Amino acid sequence: MIRLLLVDDHPVVRQGLRAALESDPNLRVVSESDSLTQLDLSSVDVVVLDLEMEGPDPLDMLPSLGRVVIFSAHSEPERISAVLQRGALGYVLKGAPLEELIAAIHAASRGETYLQARVAGLLAQSLRSPTPRLTARQSQILRLLAEGLSNKEIGGRLGLSERTAKFHVTAIFNRLGADNRAQAVAVAGRLGLLT
Repeated sequence: MIRLLLVDDHPVVRQGLRAALESDPNLRVVSESDSLTQLDLSSVDVVVLDLEMEGPDPLDMLPSLGRVVIFSAHSEPERISAVLQRGALGYVLKGAPLEELIAAIHAASRGETYLQARVAGLLAQSLRSPTPRLTARQSQILRLLAEGLSNKEIGGRLGLSERTAKFHVTAIFNRLGADNRAQAVAVAGRLGLLT
């Protein structure tokens, strides 16, 4: 029996996940949480975690959570790569067939990595692309970076949390191979990404 902790700030998502996952006789949800604070991991084999929540940054918490499968709507290769580097064992996009999530949980329980086929494809595509490609959101944020806006100001302008804006800024740095805002804007200018 694989004991699960579901961490998602939407109660309806947690309830639906619980019902769906417990259709597998080898899975049992032993705990649920709407945040990453005060988690009891003592009786948990695998954590199923959404990345977009209020409170502590899930990326910072990953190394302390044990075996984690990310279940997220975010498909940016930088985010996928970041969570894998921090120790997540699985990544499945919301909207994937239930079988994908169950397979990821079983793999994580054995200490193995499992990526949904679409996720693996996105990662592979990002590695093959010689010229950095930005998502539409990243292009928006890059233009605001060029205007000199802070993460908080970018978030306010686009209706994002400051943490989400920061994630996108970091993803832009990674994609452009930049260490700071000025360098990112300079590289983007040279590559014609600011037009």
